[in-house]
Amino acid sequence: MKSDLKRRAAQRPVVVVTGARQTGKTSLVRHTFPEHSYVSLDLPSIAELAERDPVLFLKEYPAPLIVDEVQYAPALFRHLKQVIDDDRQSMGQFILTGSQPFPLMQGVTESLAGRVAILQLGGLTFRELKEAGLHFSMEELLLRGGFPELYQRPELSAEDFYHDYVASYLERDLRAQLQVGSLREFERFLRAAALRSSHLLNKAELARDIGVSAPTTASWLSVLERSGLAAFQEPWFSNQTKALVKSPKLHLLDTGLTCFLMGATSEDTLLGSPFLGALWESRVYIEMCHLRNAGIGSGQLTFWRDRGKEADFLLHRAGNIQLADAKWAMNPTGAGSLEKIRNELEPPPHLTLFCRTPNPYRLSDHVSVLGLENVSDWLCGKTL
Repeated sequence: MKSDLKRRAAQRPVVVVTGARQTGKTSLVRHTFPEHSYVSLDLPSIAELAERDPVLFLKEYPAPLIVDEVQYAPALFRHLKQVIDDDRQSMGQFILTGSQPFPLMQGVTESLAGRVAILQLGGLTFRELKEAGLHFSMEELLLRGGFPELYQRPELSAEDFYHDYVASYLERDLRAQLQVGSLREFERFLRAAALRSSHLLNKAELARDIGVSAPTTASWLSVLERSGLAAFQEPWFSNQTKALVKSPKLHLLDTGLTCFLMGATSEDTLLGSPFLGALWESRVYIEMCHLRNAGIGSGQLTFWRDRGKEADFLLHRAGNIQLADAKWAMNPTGAGSLEKIRNELEPPPHLTLFCRTPNPYRLSDHVSVLGLENVSDWLCGKTL
């Protein structure tokens, strides 16, 4: 992610780093650009200065500059446009971060179009954790998720962290943005969404279960997506495959948060949960999303499902297709419905099973068994 951030800063005058709260945006930009000055608009007095008098603000805090939580001063975007246009040759002069993408992205699209690179930051990837020399079981990875603080402070209880995270998210970000009438209703929605992670999304059913209107549910789902806490994985379909489903899958983008919301707060409850396979599928999908956001791999990432067959992941790139499933098993013995889907495609694609194996291996001449650390290779079209 650090190298991708540097690359984007070399190509645009402004880089915006956005994502959910506590995903490490501030640490990333300050370590990547130590020569830049730094200011946070979390302080109301500084945010007021930037909003009321952006000219004076930029005199006090000249470029090159990191501005944290920039969404608290939307007037600053318009002035940045003028400053940048006066010197279009200088790249990476302003690094902006924001964890409330609603006003942030509105300001970016209205004022900085064509002048800005946008980087979506998620939690830590499995590869980043391994490169940091951290050792943990796959059960621990699911329960702790990807928020950096939980690995910087291993003594911190994941359950306590996510309890505080949900409370602050409800109070700080959503009350102001959505004017949610009942925070209790929204918390019920979060827990119901967690139980549906990696499942087909049925908005009407979700609305009925939590007792709110369908438009309200749709609005809340949109907020989860824009705040970097959820994503919708679209299905693969074409004119030749009319029997395929058209509904997307819902994924919450942190398994630690998902476990907390569904009540799986220990290894015993996790291993006894009927949602264990779904959590593992979401973990693989999360890895793919974070790596793709970092510029690794390309193509359209979807899934395949018809009346009798399913592939958790279908990657389409320039007419070539890759198929993969997520399996919690340590050593899966077969590719299941992937084989049937493979027979319907021309040319027949290579198949991959993502499981807990520490060592990749070939199950057959056209089936590979890979671990999480091999997701980046799969995204780039590499096979065993």
